[in-house]
Amino acid sequence: MRLTQYFLPVLRETPAEAQIASHRLMLRAGMIRQASAGIYSWLPLGYKVLRRLEQIVHEEQQRAGHIPLLMPTLQSADLWRESGRYDDYGAEMLRIKDRHQRDMLYGPTNEELITDIFRSAVSSYKDLPLTLYHIQWKFRDEMRPRFGVMRGREFLMKDGYNFDLTVEDALHAYNRHMVSYIRTYERMGLKAIPMRADGGPIGGDHTHEFLVLAPTGESAVFYDKAVTDLTLGDRAIDFHDRGQVAEIVATWTAPYARTDERHDPEAFGRIPEERRVEGRGIEVGQIFFFGTKYSEPLKAMVVNEAGERVPVQMGSHGIGVSRLVGALIEANHDDRGIIWPEGVTPFHVGIVNLKQGDPACDAASLALYAGLRDAGLDPLYDDREERAGAKFATMDLIGLPWRLTVGPRGLAAGKVELTSRRSGESEEMTAEAAVERLRGIYAGV
Repeated sequence: MRLTQYFLPVLRETPAEAQIASHRLMLRAGMIRQASAGIYSWLPLGYKVLRRLEQIVHEEQQRAGHIPLLMPTLQSADLWRESGRYDDYGAEMLRIKDRHQRDMLYGPTNEELITDIFRSAVSSYKDLPLTLYHIQWKFRDEMRPRFGVMRGREFLMKDGYNFDLTVEDALHAYNRHMVSYIRTYERMGLKAIPMRADGGPIGGDHTHEFLVLAPTGESAVFYDKAVTDLTLGDRAIDFHDRGQVAEIVATWTAPYARTDERHDPEAFGRIPEERRVEGRGIEVGQIFFFGTKYSEPLKAMVVNEAGERVPVQMGSHGIGVSRLVGALIEANHDDRGIIWPEGVTPFHVGIVNLKQGDPACDAASLALYAGLRDAGLDPLYDDREERAGAKFATMDLIGLPWRLTVGPRGLAAGKVELTSRRSGESEEMTAEAAVERLRGIYAGV
């Protein structure tokens, strides 16, 4: 994409309402604009990041054997009355009436609706196990929406639901989700720690939250530093192998890691002092096992091998996709702007032409742009008639992991300059070598 043909409304000044880094930088980098309190339009740059995250979530969910579908944003209140949650959920639920005066709601979550879909189509244990998920916009009417997309009212969320015959089967689904989530966050360049948590309005005593460590996090967290050294890396995982999946979960949940709601000071005190860490974290996902909490009242039953009708065992599993954009920025920024990890960057590399209008610089920049596209990469070419400092400032602000600088001095030596946004290190090389270097970097992402 050529910047003169793109829509990137960056701001020089930080809006007064932005209190945390991610909110400030998303506004300044032209990623979002507020439509009303806690509700945002996603502008092209922000939308590209959102879609990259969504794609990673889809890939890892389907790798674990989960099946995508799409449910509506509006739901009938009758289902929620049937489960008993309509009056219990609280003021966060946006309740509305349609033109026929039927009670509706803008879904904050989808346990009732997915259970209704399941009970209308599945009646035999032979159709189990089954895990369905979707990525859809949700609405929760926060009393004090703040911090941009970190605590907004409208948000994009992946929510999945497993249906199993036995508790053992459902706990395997729980473990499967934990492992798939760990890999999802690693691919995004995040260290998200699974922590014992509270079930909240979803329900269930068996639940973990995934938290990204950040000073601006809304949750106090207590953990054993050993958990931050764990990684899945490129490990091959057979999600049907219950023993392998359970072993990974046991490894990741053995070190102490809890949110303040489930904190046990006595157990925490038994950790060696040099490994005890107190901090704050941003919740980016949560998994639940709640058994028959919804299947019993909604009569989601199957006939088992003995011919008995039994309620299915269920769990739900969420990832805050839009919230992840903010969490990534909170964990990856400096005083100049965002620093995107390679796996989620909106563009793979930025090209800065230091002397726009110079025939040699223009030709070299366009050739480099074409070469990167031919290599399967997505470059952003700053072809504006701007001074070099302004171009560098824009690239630093939007945070592309790599920058290629084309200027008269380098071209005289047959070189361009490749710069890492994260380390600040630069290296001169031929344009062909730069393309190959970047191709290699992104081949491993």
